[in-house]
Amino acid sequence: MGFGRIAIIGGGRMGEAIVAGLLASGAARPEEISVAEPNEDRRTVFESHDLVAVPDGHEIVRDADIVILAVKPQVIDAVLAHLADEVPREAIVVSIAAGVETRRIEALLPAGVAVVRVMPNTPAMVGAGMSVVCGGAAASDQAVETVRSLFEALGTAIVLDERYFDVATAISGSGPAYVALVADALARAGVAQGLSKDVALALALQTIKGTAELIERTGSHPEALIDAVASPGGTTIAAVQVLEERAVRAAFGEAVAAAVRRAREL
Repeated sequence: MGFGRIAIIGGGRMGEAIVAGLLASGAARPEEISVAEPNEDRRTVFESHDLVAVPDGHEIVRDADIVILAVKPQVIDAVLAHLADEVPREAIVVSIAAGVETRRIEALLPAGVAVVRVMPNTPAMVGAGMSVVCGGAAASDQAVETVRSLFEALGTAIVLDERYFDVATAISGSGPAYVALVADALARAGVAQGLSKDVALALALQTIKGTAELIERTGSHPEALIDAVASPGGTTIAAVQVLEERAVRAAFGEAVAAAVRRAREL
C-alpha cells in the first residue's frame, strides 16, 4: 500500500532508522519522505539518501499525509506548539515519543486530527524492528492499520492497548541495549578465555540470533530450551547455575521495572 507524503520531525537515530527501513523495504521512495532536523550535520545524513532535509518542519508538514514525531519526550510539547497550525486536518500524526500518551498529543493539535502512537526500536534500520501501535480517540481503525502497515515494513508491528505501552517500551524499545550488553559481555568473556575479539563477538552474535530464531520457529518455551541444552553435570548447567546465583533473572526484572518507571515519569 502507498503511504503518501511522509514528514519526519526529528533526524536523530530513530528517525534515521525509520527512513533506512522504509527505503530498504521499498515501502516508500526518497521523494516521498522529508525530514526536519535543525542540526546541519544530521541533515547531511538524510540528504545522502536523496531526501529533502530542512531545518524547520513548517516547510514539510503542511503537505504531509503522515507526520512522524521522532523527537524526545521532553521537547514534544514545544515542537507541537510550533507546528500544530500547519498540520493538515486529514493527516495522521504519529508519535514515537516514549511515555507520551495520545491524549496529550491530541490536546496540542487541532480537534479531530488522528493521532497514532508507536514504540519502534532501532533494529528497524535493518528491517528487523519490533513496533507496538495504538490509536488515539480520533484515529479510525483504518488510520491505525495504515500506521501498523508502515511500521510492519520495518520488521514486525502489532496493535496493543495503550495502557501496556510503558511495559512494551521497557522491553522492545529499550531491549536492543540489553541484548547488546549481553553480546558484549559474552564476547569479553570469550576474550578473557583466549579467543580473539572478532571470533568471540561472532560466536556471541550468531548464538543470540540463532537462539531467537529457534525459539520463534519451534514455539518452544525458553525454559525448555535451557533444559535441552543443559545436560546433567555438563558445562551448560554449571554456567547457568552461576547466572542463577548472580540473580540475572532478577536483574532483568529490575531493569525493566526501572525503564517502566522512567517512561511514566516522562
